[in-house]
Amino acid sequence: MKIVIGNDHAGTEHKNKLKALLESLGHQVHNYGTDENTSVDYPDHVHPVAQDVDQNKADLGVLICGSGNGVCMTANKYQNVRAALCWNSEIAGLARSHNNANVICIPARYVSLEQAKNMLETFLLEPFEGGRHQNRVNKIPSC
Repeated sequence: MKIVIGNDHAGTEHKNKLKALLESLGHQVHNYGTDENTSVDYPDHVHPVAQDVDQNKADLGVLICGSGNGVCMTANKYQNVRAALCWNSEIAGLARSHNNANVICIPARYVSLEQAKNMLETFLLEPFEGGRHQNRVNKIPSC
């Protein structure tokens, strides 16, 4: 799978570990995030991830910031992006199975690296259920 990843300064450590995990699982990963811990503006690192997912240049996206909120709000401005803020594996699984989320947003300051790895693995493995959930997903875009 082709996966794009982005982060701000609060998510650099998590990003590096998650990127290594994804590559060890055989995924092609493109890093749009910062590799530094100095302050950056998260939208600068979100837009390329969201654009790739929106335009089907990537299968899935991973975004990481301190709370996960800013990256999630930014990514969801794109028509074909369904970004989900996740804080445990159950939420990550439901985001995929019920909402067909294609971007996971991780709050690095509130989840451990182990939790983030578990959420990401669940997000990758959980299939979209379709059925009644497809009708709901179809109603998400507003324009």
